[in-house]
Amino acid sequence: MSTFNGLPAHVLLVHVIVVLVPLTAGLVVLCAFWPAARARLIWPTAALAVVVTALTPVTIEAGEWFQKQLGNPPVVDEHARLGHQMLYFVAPLLISALLLVLAHLRQRSDKPVGRAAVAAIAIVALAAGGAAAWQTYRVGDSGAHAVWNGVLNH
Repeated sequence: MSTFNGLPAHVLLVHVIVVLVPLTAGLVVLCAFWPAARARLIWPTAALAVVVTALTPVTIEAGEWFQKQLGNPPVVDEHARLGHQMLYFVAPLLISALLLVLAHLRQRSDKPVGRAAVAAIAIVALAAGGAAAWQTYRVGDSGAHAVWNGVLNH
């Protein structure tokens, strides 16, 4: 995917990632620590985790295309480097969501996972959610600096 309606696809996709990754991270953490939220929100949370995990490589590929179209300016290198790492941050978010789905299903079948397992899932979810949100910030910040302090000034 290179362009959409005349705009570089990366410019559009990145906004989806910037909104959905922190939203998904927050929902994963909420579901991990609040059983009532898990009971109501786990399925949309898991769906969002699948969506962001699927869209991340598409966004990266669109970014690579866009970087080439810009002539591979050095000011974009840091953004590209951080962006290439993003899949390593959304995958644990997906794994956390899937573990929460498992815990939810076990709870509904009257075979709940133990408290220690739920606590371990919550810790993993908190770490994964925090890391994914932080990496999203880092990638977005470096991209904004590349645009406003670099590419637009040439």
